[in-house]
Amino acid sequence: MQDGILDEGRFRTPNASRYLQQLCKHFAHKVEASYGTHDGRVAMPFGPLRLTATDEELIVRLSVETAEARDRARAVIDDHLARFAHREGFERMAWHGPASLSRD
Repeated sequence: MQDGILDEGRFRTPNASRYLQQLCKHFAHKVEASYGTHDGRVAMPFGPLRLTATDEELIVRLSVETAEARDRARAVIDDHLARFAHREGFERMAWHGPASLSRD
């Protein structure tokens, strides 16, 4: 049995759909990604990402194996989103986690 870490980040913004699409399109240049206006999936090296856009916020959920991978994932997402959302004064997502995930 392996233990994993689930993590979730949230960014309140009326531009969530735009940022979701920008992130997924950008990541698709290097890894597998699929997305629509309100949902996206990215196969990152550190673990899969699921992005959801509502009218009021962008939600990013990730599943990783280690705390180091979680920290790296958070940094990658925050860094890229800071480039796209700089006009909103974005600094970092509000991360909530980690939650342990037991896998057989």
